[in-house]
Amino acid sequence: MLLIHCPYCEEERPELEFRNGGEAHIARSAAMADLSDDDFETFFFIRSNGKGTVFERWRHVHGCGRFFNAARDSVTDKFLATYKAGEPKPDLKGAAK
Repeated sequence: MLLIHCPYCEEERPELEFRNGGEAHIARSAAMADLSDDDFETFFFIRSNGKGTVFERWRHVHGCGRFFNAARDSVTDKFLATYKAGEPKPDLKGAAK
C-alpha cells in the first residue's frame, strides 16, 4: 500500500485517505473573462502530464480535509516530498535517486 505524508497532520496515511487534485502551481489569470476561448481552454484543460517529477495538489479527504502539494515521480509513483499549500516547490536535487 502506498503511504502519503500529510504535511498538516504530520502523519503518513494510506493512499485511500487522499484524492488527487491535479497539477499544482498553475498561474491563474486575474482577468479570466478577458481570455480568448483558446487561452481559456489551455488554462482549464491542458496540463503538462510529464514523465518524471510532477508537482500535484492533493487533498487529505479522510483526515484534516486540507489541500497540500506533492512532488511525485510519475514513473515509479514514489512521493518525493509533500509540502503545505502556498509554499514554493522544494529543492529535489538527489531526491529521485
